[in-house]
Amino acid sequence: MVWFYDALNSIRDFLELGGDVLYGIMAVLFLMWTFILERLWFFYKVHPVQKEAIVDSWEERADTTSWYAKRIREQLISQASVALKRNVGLIKALIAICPLLGLMGTVTGMISVFDVMTFSGSGNARAMAAGVSKATVPTMAGMVAALSGVYFGTWLEHKAATETEKLEDLLHHH
Repeated sequence: MVWFYDALNSIRDFLELGGDVLYGIMAVLFLMWTFILERLWFFYKVHPVQKEAIVDSWEERADTTSWYAKRIREQLISQASVALKRNVGLIKALIAICPLLGLMGTVTGMISVFDVMTFSGSGNARAMAAGVSKATVPTMAGMVAALSGVYFGTWLEHKAATETEKLEDLLHHH
């Protein structure tokens, strides 16, 4: 249990080192990974069941070649595509927000440095160290947070398109 308290202390120290902007980055990161995990759950647990139901309902149709049947097919594919792409745009937006929050941390940290320079009247390195860390740590945290989601954002988008194409192939005319 000691390791848990050590980990919490390390996180607290990191948050103090980087300033308040790190709380925003942490919130966006938590939200982004919540949506990523939800999408992974959907692709591997929910979508296969839905896909089977769609294919079964299509196969039960006697008419699959008329104009009406083609529109029903398009509607089934479109509904599945919307469900597959749900929250992917939001995930990509959250990925894009992370570096911007890091940049905001850089700006607030530099303001702290300039405040110290104003009050001390000189460029005392020890006095400016806290502001410099508040400028660099959020930048790094924002970039790391964004990089942790870039692969999954792109993969989820590709997976949604691939699954839609597979469903189109399964709904053939008979």
